[in-house]
Amino acid sequence: VQLQASGGGSVQPGGSQGLSCAASGFIGGINVMGWYRQAPGKQRELVAEVTYGSSTNYADSVKGRFTIARDNAKNTVNLQMNSLKPEDTAVYYCNARSTSRGSQYWGKGTLVTVSS
Repeated sequence: VQLQASGGGSVQPGGSQGLSCAASGFIGGINVMGWYRQAPGKQRELVAEVTYGSSTNYADSVKGRFTIARDNAKNTVNLQMNSLKPEDTAVYYCNARSTSRGSQYWGKGTLVTVSS
């Protein structure tokens, strides 16, 4: 499974940014896709994830500001980030996993910088 992420970059506080991730390869059984992030000096943490059935899970810190959506036909997952804060600055990683196979995959990170 390959995960190709796009989006990211610099944005001012209060602004918006979108991230997109496309999965390819042997994607059968992938039932959860999501985004994690890792800020400098911190551990990687879950931002948001969505199941094949569109159930979602968000980190408390992003609830009400970020929206995750999945397109099963296109094998993509998108993260819309609004009302961005400096503490959202991090490298964001796309993640896909198969709970039935016990496997997970990571995309290359994309940097999001929130700064004035």
